[in-house]
Amino acid sequence: MPQYGRGIQEMIDIALSIEDRAERQHCAETIIEVMANMSADNDNEELYKSLWDHLAYMSDYQLDVDYPYEITRMDDDGTKPARLSYPKNRIYQRQYGVLLERSVQELASMPDSQERDELMGVLANRMKQSLCDWNRNAMDENKVVNDMARYTDGRIMIPNEFTFAKVDATPLSAGMAKKKKKK
Repeated sequence: MPQYGRGIQEMIDIALSIEDRAERQHCAETIIEVMANMSADNDNEELYKSLWDHLAYMSDYQLDVDYPYEITRMDDDGTKPARLSYPKNRIYQRQYGVLLERSVQELASMPDSQERDELMGVLANRMKQSLCDWNRNAMDENKVVNDMARYTDGRIMIPNEFTFAKVDATPLSAGMAKKKKKK
């Protein structure tokens, strides 16, 4: 178990080689205390149960000591877990993402109010930022206006007097580039 490191594994190997049962028991309890010190919450009863399980697992269940808890066998049969299904959400335009699309649909279902107008402005600016993030050359406020109308079937129209927020269109790599030293 890599979270404990090579040192703990070496301690377990030494404990396996100890002939005297009382000394081996004391060594195992010391190893558990060292493992508990690696954890932030070392006063938890469940933690100690899992530590004893880990000790047994790391010794291939060969360590003959008196375990204070019943050991749960962690069999690693080598089989891979079942593959998770990938969400099959249909996204109209990938640069916006499914959450932004859902937000715009929710906006379209809201009654006409000041809150709806504020949300429309927030979503329009987010759409512009998403366009910029996806492709800096494709960032166009008219595209956002058209996409908002298309998503809402014409129920939400961004007014001409709406002022979009300024989006920083500098490439990400430009800010991260190392400055060359002058010779």
